[in-house]
Amino acid sequence: MKLNWANRITIIRILLIVPFVSCMLKANDAELSDALREMMRYISIVIFFVMAVSDGIDGYLARRNGQATKLGSFLDPMADKLLMTCACVLLAMPRGGVAGFWLPPTVAVLIIGKDLFLLIGFVIVYFITFQVRVVPVLIGKIATTLQLSMVAGILLAPDISRVLPWWIWFLRVLWWSAAGTAILATLIYIRNGSRYVEEYEQANS
Repeated sequence: MKLNWANRITIIRILLIVPFVSCMLKANDAELSDALREMMRYISIVIFFVMAVSDGIDGYLARRNGQATKLGSFLDPMADKLLMTCACVLLAMPRGGVAGFWLPPTVAVLIIGKDLFLLIGFVIVYFITFQVRVVPVLIGKIATTLQLSMVAGILLAPDISRVLPWWIWFLRVLWWSAAGTAILATLIYIRNGSRYVEEYEQANS
């Protein structure tokens, strides 16, 4: 199967998670100099923004060129979930987070839990219907946008907080908003998945 450009970009986004995680860990490596640790944080910021921008580019290319595929509909949300899972785990840990701006573990658990529930739901729906069904909803897109903004806000916090001392309070509102929309999106996806399974069983009974 020949990959289109939208799927290639998505795969590149998945592969970029590795250097992103590596740079985040090195940004807190006590064996490195302060300047080198700071450089690692800036590199991780650049990588993160490249991944965030590519998230919009692959979807745009797929729609513009009429190249939406089942593989793409599976890879794109998987790339988002892998990125957010790694980012949340890192940012909630002193070893991988940003000093003074650590993500509350509860927020990380809620966001990662949403993705775990969706993965389990996807598998259940597939084994019942034998169909790959990934239908994004508006609240899910809002949750993803808030999560990406939250990660970017934390990564940039040491620089922004020098100019905006209240930045930590903004981040707190942002990360709890991201957690709240993650919960709401999970409930909506569960409802939609249940309805789809019921409709499938009624149509095939």
